[in-house]
Amino acid sequence: MSTLTPWGPRFVDPFAVAPALFRRPAPGRGTTWYAPTTDVVREGEDAVVRLELPGVDVAKDVTVEVDGDRLSVRGERRDEQTGEGYRQSRYGSFRRSFTLPGHVDADAVSASYDAGVLTVRVTGAHAEATEPGARRIAIDGVPAPEETESTEAPETPAA
Repeated sequence: MSTLTPWGPRFVDPFAVAPALFRRPAPGRGTTWYAPTTDVVREGEDAVVRLELPGVDVAKDVTVEVDGDRLSVRGERRDEQTGEGYRQSRYGSFRRSFTLPGHVDADAVSASYDAGVLTVRVTGAHAEATEPGARRIAIDGVPAPEETESTEAPETPAA
């Protein structure tokens, strides 16, 4: 009769391996990996992107750019800790990219920073889009669409 024997140790102490896991960089990323926590929310017709960037010198180390239909936020969280010790925080370069609706241009994007949070607002991102360059042309002698709407019942012709 044969018995199956598990390969490797039968019991691994999780408390013995935890510090080693936190010291090791993420697989394949090197030691300079950092991904800020990001929320993208809708506020009315605007899209709002919030990135948590505690400990980042935003004036020096962060860039917000619009290139065509691509909004990019890139920067770096620098490792300024000295000495040995136990650490869980990550540092290094980061880049987050978002696709903008076709009707939004660079002038509709604004950014602010307060209390460790970078807020990028895309004004009108959820507004109804028209074709590029298209605009409604008024027709002489015809009332504008908002003037033709009425809450009264239409008149019926007399028979």
